[in-house]
Amino acid sequence: MPFYRYIEGYLHRLATYQLWVVIVEMVLIGLVVWWVMRFLRGTRGARLVKGAALLLVTLYAGVQLLPKSYGFERIQFLYGHFLVVAFAAMIVAFQPELRRALIQIGQTRLFKTVRGELEAMVDALVDSAAFLSRNKIGAVLAIERSVGLATLVNSGTPVDARVTSSLINTIFYPGSPLHDMGVVIRNSRIAAAGCQFPLAESDEVDASLGSRHRAALGLSQDTDAVVLVISEETGRVSIAVEGQLYVGLELEGLREMLTGLLKPATLLQRRRRDEDLAHEPNDSPEQDT
Repeated sequence: MPFYRYIEGYLHRLATYQLWVVIVEMVLIGLVVWWVMRFLRGTRGARLVKGAALLLVTLYAGVQLLPKSYGFERIQFLYGHFLVVAFAAMIVAFQPELRRALIQIGQTRLFKTVRGELEAMVDALVDSAAFLSRNKIGAVLAIERSVGLATLVNSGTPVDARVTSSLINTIFYPGSPLHDMGVVIRNSRIAAAGCQFPLAESDEVDASLGSRHRAALGLSQDTDAVVLVISEETGRVSIAVEGQLYVGLELEGLREMLTGLLKPATLLQRRRRDEDLAHEPNDSPEQDT
């Protein structure tokens, strides 16, 4: 059968299907292909996929174009068995990528609790604060909550990496190109570094505190972010939140405060409180105009 007959038959069968079923199937197939290519991007697996796809498409087109009247049925028969062998060979060739994919699936949010993510992030922040404080290395980190910090993220250098103490210490280590500015943490990941935070008015901050504390307080006044600050001069650890600056925290107190401020229940209570305030009637008397 000529190759165009296959296409004609496929289109005819496609016309008999319900439109919404075809759309759903195409979307699902597209999502799977997009996820695979995104997962393999930048790895040797991406080159293998491109090479294998090109080979299989070329062979398929060549086999289908062969006229059966000339006795090429055996080649078409062997090609079908070749696909089975090729599938098994691809499993072997992609063994590292398949293993990595299964590990990542097991590490998705579906299989781990928000509490576990929060504890891991808080541990990393406390460990980093201990190192930075001990070595008197200045740092300021903003942890996003319900108010987005996209403007700050766009002003810095994208990182998109898991929060670890070693990465934070590296970013703020003296001499690093990003150590003078701030870090934004979003969804338990370092979204960007080298971000410029808004400064609070100088009369709102104690004169003994530097620009990092002014930046932390200024951001906490504009957003509901939790801002962690380590002083370069004294090594003191502080937190700015809701326009208040808590200076000189011990490590255990820092851990408890971060856990309390960042746990999901706290965010939910704050949203409900804001909604209640927004719906409360205004009992103040109206002024005559």
